[in-house]
Amino acid sequence: LGKSGRGVTEYLGVDTKDVDIMMGTFTKSFGAVGGYVAGNSDLIRAIRRASASHLYSAGLAPPCARQAISAFRIIMGETNGDLGARKIRDLHENANYFREKLEEMGVQVLGTADSPVVPVMLGDAAKIIAFSRECRKENLAVVVVGFPATALLASRVRFCISAAHTRKDLDDALEGIRKVVYRCKIRYRTHTFG
Repeated sequence: LGKSGRGVTEYLGVDTKDVDIMMGTFTKSFGAVGGYVAGNSDLIRAIRRASASHLYSAGLAPPCARQAISAFRIIMGETNGDLGARKIRDLHENANYFREKLEEMGVQVLGTADSPVVPVMLGDAAKIIAFSRECRKENLAVVVVGFPATALLASRVRFCISAAHTRKDLDDALEGIRKVVYRCKIRYRTHTFG
């Protein structure tokens, strides 16, 4: 997110010096695992003392940390020339194209432009399994999210878009999704009952 991939602060024009806690994931953005929390040293010490995930889990495996560092270096343009800038541009274009096509289907798309994570409301918790199974029939693997991670009637599916997706990949996925949207009746933007 953001013109050079520096995240929500860059996207919204907020100076990072005005933010007390920065956190993010390496999973979707960097093709690795884990994440980070950054802040002043007192804050980080307090989090380390009180955080169950810090106490009961291991740190990143060295190859995973290396993957994240390599991705950072590419995005910042330190290696591979303008590959990072091209990837960010392609990611924004793919995400915005995918979001636009979903909105044209009449589904309720959440989030903002340029975000590679594109959530779509399913609503009723009963639609979680149905949507996932119907997508599988269309050879699509999706991430569905429901209670307690969302409010009871705010279940959703999250599509994670990549810079590596081709327009054909996206169009093929959208065609399968269109079929599932009609079968599961989730066109809430254009139809009262989906």
